[in-house]
Amino acid sequence: MIIPSIDPEVRRIADRIIQSGKKAFLVGGAVRDAFLRKPVMDYDIATDATPEECMSLFPFAIPTGIKHGTITIVPRSRRYKVEITTLRKEAAYSDGRHPDSVTFVDDITQDLSRRDFTINAMAIDLMCNAFIDPFDGEKDLKDKIIRAVGNPMERFQEDGLRTVRAIRFSAQLEFVIEPNTLVAIAKCSDTLSKISTERIRDEFSKILLTAKPSVGLRLLSDTNLIKEIIPELEICKGISQPDHGEQDVYNHLLSTVDAVIPDNLSEDKVLILRLSALFHDIGKPACYRAENGKISFYRHEIESEKIARQILLRLKYPNRVIDKVCHLVRYHMFNYEPGWTDAAIRRFVARVGFSSIPDLFTLRLADTMATTGKPISWPALAEFRERIDRILEEKQALSLKDLAINGEDLAKIGIPRAKQMGEVLSELLDNVLEDPSLNTKEKLLEIAKGRYFEGFK
Repeated sequence: MIIPSIDPEVRRIADRIIQSGKKAFLVGGAVRDAFLRKPVMDYDIATDATPEECMSLFPFAIPTGIKHGTITIVPRSRRYKVEITTLRKEAAYSDGRHPDSVTFVDDITQDLSRRDFTINAMAIDLMCNAFIDPFDGEKDLKDKIIRAVGNPMERFQEDGLRTVRAIRFSAQLEFVIEPNTLVAIAKCSDTLSKISTERIRDEFSKILLTAKPSVGLRLLSDTNLIKEIIPELEICKGISQPDHGEQDVYNHLLSTVDAVIPDNLSEDKVLILRLSALFHDIGKPACYRAENGKISFYRHEIESEKIARQILLRLKYPNRVIDKVCHLVRYHMFNYEPGWTDAAIRRFVARVGFSSIPDLFTLRLADTMATTGKPISWPALAEFRERIDRILEEKQALSLKDLAINGEDLAKIGIPRAKQMGEVLSELLDNVLEDPSLNTKEKLLEIAKGRYFEGFK
């Protein structure tokens, strides 16, 4: 076994521990990712030094979990963090989340035996660069297998989140889950009820960020975990869509998520788009109508927005993410035609917001690609984009802040700062969207006087 090179900053931290007469082992994901030649984001060092001894060696460390033996160091480069944890064994997990107690030990194999999967239960002795692999994690890495350490039922009952982590690793690494481990995941699906919503949400988000999210989503469904996370998805199974070929709503949603290509997009943007793709038609079962042999889903985007908001709130996503996803779901059904007037385009931009347009286009293309099953060229969408760009270049008014007057101007002519002022401003914007030439202070004040003093009294 060729030991991968160790980052110099990590090596310096390990050397300080070793020079104090203690052991230091690189463990966990850093070992796995190094052998897979993947970027290592964070490092874990296991040691027989007590937490107090570690704090004395690294006085500027953060005592993130010192009760269970963990401190955290952020190196000067700030490229990653290093967690140092005292070797330990754990008592039973009565709550299905945390060990009832931990006992510090000096045996690395005993420490590795408490870990979740064999590919995460390997270590490198940083004193002599020896590879330690008591559970054949290296073989499972080569064979591309996710396998629980020891008895999978025990591992998942200790920490129910491991069920979702197994699926996340499978989807991320494109590994298969070993059969006994997969069976145990399904049998332990109810253990998720003991896990915090935030931890489940974070693992679910990582599944959505994989190269092909449908792989992980289908595993969540096959093992019944999805019923503990997003049961609303299961309702979409078997809901046929005549205009989507053989795809029911469920399979269309998964295909749309896969069709969101992450090229040149930030991780945050990809997550928002894939959440939007997953939920864009989730209201269809509630809107299903079959009359005279014809199936329809009238106004399903409104129901989809409602359900999406309920799910995202339940999973405790940040309000910023919730609002963006729901906005995209609400407006994903736009249907541009070349016959649209410039006024219609201005109204569209004013309604959905210019900042949302690129994301709406991306979602619509993914939706269409999922429907047709292949990449498409959509000339009308390109034309739509060009017309929007032209309107923006001409700096035409598209929102209240673009109007040539504001509330102060209306107050000066006697319109009170109340509901009526908002109504007047909205009507002025509507006039300007129809005819941009009206966007001058003189013309708008004239219209405002007529609307308020004649129409609102």
